[in-house]
Amino acid sequence: MAIKVEVFSTNSCPHCPAAIDAAQVAKDKLGDAIDVEIFKIDESMENRQKAIDYQIMAVPTIVIDGEVTFVGAPMADELIQELESKL
Repeated sequence: MAIKVEVFSTNSCPHCPAAIDAAQVAKDKLGDAIDVEIFKIDESMENRQKAIDYQIMAVPTIVIDGEVTFVGAPMADELIQELESKL
């Protein structure tokens, strides 16, 4: 089963694109071993509620398999290393 990677961001956040890019680099490297979803919490109440459910207080935040793992944008290598440790 693929590792679930959820990236929480907003449209106004200057650091969120780096987190999204790191997730995309990880997806490019690890392929079907991970599923990446981007949640823009300022675009829908559903996305906002999902962030509330995880008790996310800042963006960007990356949740891996239901566990908040990174608050802030990790380097792609850091994210990949964390994901590979879960494979």
